[in-house]
Amino acid sequence: MTTDNSSDNFKEFHSFMGMLQNLDVGLVVLDREYNIQLWNNFMESHSGLHPYEVRDQLLFDIFTEINEEWFRHKAECVFQLNTRAFTTWEQRPYLFKFKNYRPITGSAEFMYQNVTIIPLDSSVGVVERIGIIVYDVTDVAVNRIELKAVNDELKRLSRTDKLTGLFNRGYWEECLSKEFKRAKRYEQVSSLIMFDIDHFKHVNDQYGHPAGDAAIKNTADALIMNMRETDVAGRYGGEEYAIVLINTRAEQAKIFAERLRKHIEESVVHYQDISFQYTVSLGIAELSDGISNHEEWMEAADHALYQSKEGGRNCVSVYKGK
Repeated sequence: MTTDNSSDNFKEFHSFMGMLQNLDVGLVVLDREYNIQLWNNFMESHSGLHPYEVRDQLLFDIFTEINEEWFRHKAECVFQLNTRAFTTWEQRPYLFKFKNYRPITGSAEFMYQNVTIIPLDSSVGVVERIGIIVYDVTDVAVNRIELKAVNDELKRLSRTDKLTGLFNRGYWEECLSKEFKRAKRYEQVSSLIMFDIDHFKHVNDQYGHPAGDAAIKNTADALIMNMRETDVAGRYGGEEYAIVLINTRAEQAKIFAERLRKHIEESVVHYQDISFQYTVSLGIAELSDGISNHEEWMEAADHALYQSKEGGRNCVSVYKGK
């Protein structure tokens, strides 16, 4: 007397599911046409759908949030190769979009899931059904996301000047070095602008250091308002700033610098009951063949800035080379 292995396998899995009904994992069985055959308590509890409501229903009709093309591609490998397939919450946050009811991870709007797809083969090795095991990994996911957010914030703070929100000198100079190497390697043009606040000591002496800090912050705000997303700006020193204009020639950089200079000249700083205005001087250096490292690039821009100081301040100068 022969035994139908396919039937036995399915009964065995059904019995196995009976043991796992109350475990905190989701269990689903699909036939070859992706119709739902088995649906455990976990799935019922989180979906609100009873087994009789989903039985013999096409998976994609009931759960429209599932990317059908992606899932079919994943599942076909299981059907055809008789091997397991996996997906993690990092690759795809969920397969079934269930709400998160865990109080500890209440910040998550939905349940993060790891999913395993297993083959259920017949006596001749043909996979007629697949099982889907859904693991609730919301706690792990939320903790990892929160940890990453904390680490990202610490990294940002380590790179950022607290007063202005610009890159600090150390990180900005790292960016300058990278841009120098990139531009040299691909023979592309970039321009460096260095500038500072005119007579900043006079601002501090007349209005006080907190007012000087307000001027420093106002200058940074003006810089951020005028720069592009691809530009790299930093606070180089006390009242000194620097910005790399990617893929920008000196004549284009001068237009930017003049716009920034005028913006700052026309702005009014308000600190407590004090209102005052100030100006900046700017120096531009376009990256050229004669500049062999990023330090020389900075020296060239600083030389142009010195020319602006010598020229009466509140102006823009372009480095012409040695």
